Amino acid sequence: MSNQILTQEEIDALLSAMEKGDVDIEQETKKDVEAVLYNLTSQNMMLRGQFSALEEVYDKFGRYLRDALSSSLQRSIAVEFASTEMVKYQEFISAFSNPTSFNLFAMNPLIGSALLVVEPNLAFSLMDCMFGGDGKPTTQIREFTQIEHRMIKKFALDILTKFEKAWSSVYPIRITLKQFETKPEFVQLVPPNDIMMIIVFTIKGQEFSGNFHLAIPYLMLDPIKEKFSPKYLREKDRGHPWGAQLQELLKNTHVTIIAELGRTTQTVRDLLNLQVEDVIKLKTGPEDLISISVDQVPKYKGYPGIIKGNRAVEVVRMLNTNGDKN
Repeated sequence: MSNQILTQEEIDALLSAMEKGDVDIEQETKKDVEAVLYNLTSQNMMLRGQFSALEEVYDKFGRYLRDALSSSLQRSIAVEFASTEMVKYQEFISAFSNPTSFNLFAMNPLIGSALLVVEPNLAFSLMDCMFGGDGKPTTQIREFTQIEHRMIKKFALDILTKFEKAWSSVYPIRITLKQFETKPEFVQLVPPNDIMMIIVFTIKGQEFSGNFHLAIPYLMLDPIKEKFSPKYLREKDRGHPWGAQLQELLKNTHVTIIAELGRTTQTVRDLLNLQVEDVIKLKTGPEDLISISVDQVPKYKGYPGIIKGNRAVEVVRMLNTNGDKN
């Protein structure tokens, strides 16, 4: 207990230091730490660098659609990639008014639906071109008629067909148009806070210009996101050109094929006692399958025979790499 009690000298020294201000008798107040909410179920946003493979898709898609539109409209049409970004679905869909061409489509085998959005000024300009006009922008935005609905649907199918063809370079998909809407409040694609990848293209003619948007949910691309990584592209580029050349070279490679009629086991004494016209018995008969080896690796089973006076072997069964039957 004596170690815990201050002596009179220590008490006097402490009081003297407090009077001089050398000791702060006020307790230090701790700053309140502000708590930050963290949503454990929030989606993990992919960076633009993870979509390197899609840049090839955008380039091919622009060229395919440009050629198709120039041919169908009989005039020079430019299709340019404008931008790509990751935004929440609610922010994206609220930017459009009525009427706008909303086209829901599936990208099989990917799960879910994506969205093609054609801005109204572009839709009216393209329809004017289809009827022989110059596509000059209209000042009056109105509801689409039934005929215009069918024409816009045809235009959407042309876009999606070229988009499917462009995707074949990185991941084969099959696109199916599912639904057509004109009011944004009727388009229920994903929950409002889900992340979307938005790809914007611009279509330009001599008298008009407008945008269309391709919106793909993050969750749709998540199962195959590794195929969009720079590492995957490097391995793909490195393996693709050499693979074809190696296959061509292997076609002209000479190999040795041996058809083994049978086997037997003999002692050294038996071999030393062999005489002319002696017969060595094999363990296989004329009706048993024989082994066919390629460079000493068993590959096939077959029957021996003769075709047009030549000895031959009929292949009747293939073996796997371990030499077992398939």
